[in-house]
Amino acid sequence: MDLLKHLNWRYAAKRMNGKKVDQHKIDTILEATRLSASSMGLQPYNIIVIKDEALLKKIHENACKQPQIVECSHLLVFAAWSTMTEKHFDDFIADITTQRGVTVESLAAFKANYMNGIMTRSVEQNFNWAARQTYIALGSALVAAAIEEVDSTPMEGFNAPALDELLKLKERGLQSVSLLPLGYRDEANDYLVKAKKVRRAKEHLFIEMTDKSLN
Repeated sequence: MDLLKHLNWRYAAKRMNGKKVDQHKIDTILEATRLSASSMGLQPYNIIVIKDEALLKKIHENACKQPQIVECSHLLVFAAWSTMTEKHFDDFIADITTQRGVTVESLAAFKANYMNGIMTRSVEQNFNWAARQTYIALGSALVAAAIEEVDSTPMEGFNAPALDELLKLKERGLQSVSLLPLGYRDEANDYLVKAKKVRRAKEHLFIEMTDKSLN
């Protein structure tokens, strides 16, 4: 019930008040995001954390005119890998061997299965897949922020090529997908502060199926 209470509390804040979020709350949100589910466990993305005010102003001017960018405490940029390489898999395998205490040799078939499934697809297909993976992490960040009672605003409405150029993401093999400002709602200036949350009724959203219902 506490989770539902926090999810009812959260909304996409339209204005933030500039108050800084305590580092321990940010660390909790980031760790929850790191622990997020990911297809095959690969996590084909990076998350850029920005709190520098000068850089936030540049992002606001050049890529996203929304006020939360300069009013937030921290900005998370979810950026997918532009291309998949064998090194990505080698690094993933190395993480598994280190954290699970198994040998590289024991994972040879596992790696081959990954390579056959992903490296045979086009660059565009792999980027689209990686971009979809970022939204799972974004969802985890949203829930974690709500539990910490930190406001957040998921954003797609920004100039991704301009942001990529500003942050030099191409050189890192990344393309930005979404933004998540973190901070505190501006109670005096946010017109949605007191608005009731509107969601579809459960009987209209959920469809329960059985084998018989398909006949």
